[in-house]
Amino acid sequence: MKIELLQGDITTLEIDAIVNAANTSLLGGGGVDGAIHKAGGKQILEACIKIRNRQGGCKVGEAVITTAGDLPAKNVIHTVGPRWNNGASSEEEKLRNCYVNSLKLANENELKSIAFPNISTGIYGFPKEKAAAIAIQTVKEQRSFMEKVVFVCFDKENYAIYKREIERLNAAY
Repeated sequence: MKIELLQGDITTLEIDAIVNAANTSLLGGGGVDGAIHKAGGKQILEACIKIRNRQGGCKVGEAVITTAGDLPAKNVIHTVGPRWNNGASSEEEKLRNCYVNSLKLANENELKSIAFPNISTGIYGFPKEKAAAIAIQTVKEQRSFMEKVVFVCFDKENYAIYKREIERLNAAY
C-alpha cells in the first residue's frame, strides 16, 4: 500500500473514492462537506437523501458510499467524525472508526485507491496533531487491500502536521 500526502483540493482528484467529512444528516454542510456537495452536483445530494430515507442518516464513526456525481473521483464515501469534547466521549475511538469503516466500505466495493481529508479538525475541533496520528496509524494498521491511500490537507498547517507524523511512523516501522 502506497501512502501519499498532498496539499490541495480533494474534489479535484481522479481516484476510486474520496472521503467526505460529512454530518449525520448527509445533506451537506460547511468545509470539505460543502465543497464536495457543491462540486459533485445534485446526484450526490439525491443519493444521500435516499440513504437518509432508508436508514435515517449516518452515525458518528460510520460510513456510507454514494456516486461522485460530477467529481473526477468514482465514488464518495461519507463518514461522520466526532465533535471534540476534551476526550470525554470516546472521540478517539469514533475517529478511528471513521477510517476503519471507510476502508471497509472501499474494500466491499472493490476500490483500490482512496483519499481522506482531515476529518473532525475543522469546526468539530478535534486536535489536529492527535487526529493526524489516529488517521495515519489506523490506515497503516488496516493491512489494507488498498493500492493507494492519499491524505489530502487543504491548508499548510495540516500538511506540515501530517508530514511530521508520516515521517515519525515510517521511522518507527
